[in-house]
Amino acid sequence: MKTVPPLSIKDPDWLKLRAALWPDAAADEHLEEMASLLAEPEKFIQLIARDAESQALGFIEASIRNDYVNGTDTSPVAFLEGIFVKPNARRSGVATALVYAVKAWAKSKGCAEFASDAPISNRTSHAVHRHLGFTETERVVYFNMPLK
Repeated sequence: MKTVPPLSIKDPDWLKLRAALWPDAAADEHLEEMASLLAEPEKFIQLIARDAESQALGFIEASIRNDYVNGTDTSPVAFLEGIFVKPNARRSGVATALVYAVKAWAKSKGCAEFASDAPISNRTSHAVHRHLGFTETERVVYFNMPLK
């Protein structure tokens, strides 16, 4: 398995993997965001894990955040924006390889911490994060009050 950056916004695997992770977004929304990520390579990284036949197995997107990130003590902080591994490739080290590649990138950018988040209800994501080496730091419930 190898982890490589998406070659371009036209990489069909990147779009398919993003759509699998974030199915509520339309293709044009994904493409717009992909272009935005590629426009700032110092701030964002996107990698695709591929098998020996170059078939996409999964992907990761991460950023460098300079603002405060919940549960961290330093700045800048690497932040896991999204990770997805195809069901038939899970439990084979794909997510671990993607996270290690981002960790190396983050260290090269001066980061001492790598953070992430997940909805409180997504227990599968919590388990994956723990398996990848993340430690839960806090839980937050957001509130909103419409002003009329």
